[in-house]
Amino acid sequence: MLDPEALGGLSHDELPEHGHEADGAFIPTENPNIASASQYVLKSGDAFVVNDPLGDIIGHDDGLFVNDTRVLSQLRLTFGGRAPSLLSGNVSSDNTAFTAHLTNRPLPPLGGAETPEGVIHVERLRVLCGTILYEAITLTNYGMTDAVVPLSVSFASDFKDMFEVRGLKREKKGAIEAPRVEGGEVALGYVGLDRVERDVRIAFEPQPDKLLAGRADYSVQLPAQACVSIYLSVAVQARALQAAEGGAPGADVAKPPHSASSAHLTQIDAAKPRVGRAAVRAALVDAHLSMRERRRATARVRSSNPLFNAWIDRSFYDLGLLTTDLATGPYPYAGIPWFSTPFGRDAVITSLQTLWLQPLLARGVLRFLAEHQAKEDSAFRDASVGKIMHEMRKSEMAATGEVPFALYYGGVDTTPLFVVLAGAYAARTGDMALIEELWPALERATQWVAGVCDKNRFGLLDYQRASDGGLANQGWKDSHDSVFHADGHFPEGPIALVEVQAYACAAFDTMAHFATLRGHPADAVRYKARATALRERVEEQYWMPEEGFYGIALDGKGELCRVMASNAGHLLAFGLPSRERGETVARHLESTIFHTGWGVRTLAANQARFNPMAYHNGSVWPHDNALCARGLARYGDKAAAVRLLQALFQAAVNFDMRLPELFCGFPRRRGEPPTAYPVACLPQAWAAGAPFMMLEACLGMTIDAERHEVRIEQPALPEGIDWLEIGDLRVGDKTVSIMFSRVGGKVVASAEQGDVRVVALL
Repeated sequence: MLDPEALGGLSHDELPEHGHEADGAFIPTENPNIASASQYVLKSGDAFVVNDPLGDIIGHDDGLFVNDTRVLSQLRLTFGGRAPSLLSGNVSSDNTAFTAHLTNRPLPPLGGAETPEGVIHVERLRVLCGTILYEAITLTNYGMTDAVVPLSVSFASDFKDMFEVRGLKREKKGAIEAPRVEGGEVALGYVGLDRVERDVRIAFEPQPDKLLAGRADYSVQLPAQACVSIYLSVAVQARALQAAEGGAPGADVAKPPHSASSAHLTQIDAAKPRVGRAAVRAALVDAHLSMRERRRATARVRSSNPLFNAWIDRSFYDLGLLTTDLATGPYPYAGIPWFSTPFGRDAVITSLQTLWLQPLLARGVLRFLAEHQAKEDSAFRDASVGKIMHEMRKSEMAATGEVPFALYYGGVDTTPLFVVLAGAYAARTGDMALIEELWPALERATQWVAGVCDKNRFGLLDYQRASDGGLANQGWKDSHDSVFHADGHFPEGPIALVEVQAYACAAFDTMAHFATLRGHPADAVRYKARATALRERVEEQYWMPEEGFYGIALDGKGELCRVMASNAGHLLAFGLPSRERGETVARHLESTIFHTGWGVRTLAANQARFNPMAYHNGSVWPHDNALCARGLARYGDKAAAVRLLQALFQAAVNFDMRLPELFCGFPRRRGEPPTAYPVACLPQAWAAGAPFMMLEACLGMTIDAERHEVRIEQPALPEGIDWLEIGDLRVGDKTVSIMFSRVGGKVVASAEQGDVRVVALL
């Protein structure tokens, strides 16, 4: 992931002003000077909303976004010109609705007595359905006298591109149209440089006493012990305009392969949206049903520990929230707010994490990535024939070519991981029909990997960006300073990351297996030879005998970056090292230079550039820890894998049962929680998927659909969990439920033997 801080940040002084027209404003609102530390998100398809605990949007890094454009940059509720007092604000456990409970500050006398503080309860219920945001504002007067409540809802849109919100400056922008009040609605419009017209309609029920271009004012008559509701909806429409002569700026480089730029837009039904109680209820029912269907598609995980169950449930629902139904099947968008879009690497790893529980996600990811595989070379997009995409964006700046991410291929590891996921999916499901469908894409991907290896003097898979606009580093640690030499200086390219070689080995092994199944023994031998040769080169070029560890990368001069980083843990996850070396690496990962007590750092504490607050140079990433746990278990240290699962579970308890994208790598201290990273995505797909990969590793489970068999090797559970059940686990066309229980100091698996065999391995 690209470090959000690397793009800079917006100070409050740079935020757009949201003034009102000179209307003799009925009560001026306070100016919010402090952004909230807590944010709450809802997502539906290509739309998501980020707001504070009050339910307000103030226009910093929050808002309502559709296709990476902020279509609502302000939505504030005030009473008598003041924000209400917060009682609580939260998203429902299944991520379908946001609710804020508020109460009034003292209200000024408007033709009557002053209303004291804490008499009126205010509930804001918000749900996002498609690209329409619905909200119900319900006021209940618990006082003994009638009240007159001056209520205002202020709103605005800056129509900023996501990259602008993240800090990039633009030389030119499209045209923001003057707000219009028409037919009881407010219309906000923008025509971008991508020749797309974006239209926002804000409607209310009942009609406000005064509806202005940026505010709706009510004077609510609220009898004692009575309840009154106000409803609003925000509907977004987008349509592509006919390109002007010569097209939009950058159009020559911006057009995504195989499709027009307008095809990447979510086209919205232009019908007038419903507003009112029935509309809110219908949207809420739709959101609940959608999330319920996602849960039904996965196996159940239940344990004796309520906190552990809450973590697992929250992780499932976060994955459900981030998963978008595309034409090719379900696809997990990477994270909110910065990465709510298809990423290649993130989706593949998330699918690997959850494959044993819900293989349909992997199927959707594989089909989408195959459909968008590079068919031509492009330096601007870092694309080469056969390469699997890194990132897809639908925003204005992507469409105009101001950034190269409309369909960007600058990731060295996604392509081999795509092949690895296909192999894992086939083993898990026995679905060889999908492999036949994907076969041309798998061959092209493997040819790309082999072609890059053949150009490297050591036969390694390396990268070097093809244009200045692309990512300098193209592994999962893609911030500018994540790869360096032992003295801290940056290497010359091309760079061959150590973990990427393990992915490539696994890809060649996968293709060898597929070639055997397809009756092509010569191809199988050729792929197997490539895997073997690559393993030998890694052992020769990356091993540091003095440190007992693998260096992070080889630079363009063939010099090893002698840096101890968590990348080596990925080697273990994919089984590259010898047993002896793998066990040595595992011991280092368990030591205090790596392990914080909350998880494994991305960089050992005794290395140059170590900083526990850095994005990739000392922080803790849950998905990275999940792969390390998989590696620890694979090399025989099941106890270390369990300790890692325990550490991440305890960290999650301190993050409201939700693991963020990353958190700071400070050592654990008694009585202190883990330290949050200030701009981490929350939720993040591969962070939500992390507990499932760790749990799979600890339980020692392998699923073989072809044999209708589940093999379990030396299962282990964290302390505080006496039993754990995996229910409705689909194996081929059958299901099985497996119970893991502590018996005599060991964890024992049991299941009713039916059509699925459960085999305990010693």
